[in-house]
Amino acid sequence: MVTFRSSKDLAVAAHFTLSNMQQYYDHYAVDWDAAQIEKMTQELVNLDILFQGKLVGVMRLSYDPEACWLRDLQIEQSYQNQGIGSIAIAEALRLAREHCASALKLKVFKNSPAVHLYKRQGFDLTSEDERFYYMSRPV
Repeated sequence: MVTFRSSKDLAVAAHFTLSNMQQYYDHYAVDWDAAQIEKMTQELVNLDILFQGKLVGVMRLSYDPEACWLRDLQIEQSYQNQGIGSIAIAEALRLAREHCASALKLKVFKNSPAVHLYKRQGFDLTSEDERFYYMSRPV
């Protein structure tokens, strides 16, 4: 069973991100550390993702007048490919509806396998740059 709660410790959440994203940061020469990630996420809606009561990931959201942004979705590697990401996206959609957002938007590194998850979940490519795909789906 997957559940969500407000993040209790942003430093732990930052370590999830750094652990999962380090290969992309290295590839694209992004020099971030856990302290920078923690600082940058303080203003976001930070949610812990729990599987059978165990902390296995984090999800971060923000809102603008028309959209909900999925700023970060990180699942511990040993829990990936078990449907937890799909459940997290469903929760993001639910929260977006609660906030009357018309779209759920995100950006993802082009070489991330998460691109396939987002496409399966109905996200369409809206634009791209040298590093990122920008994707959106209606709420």
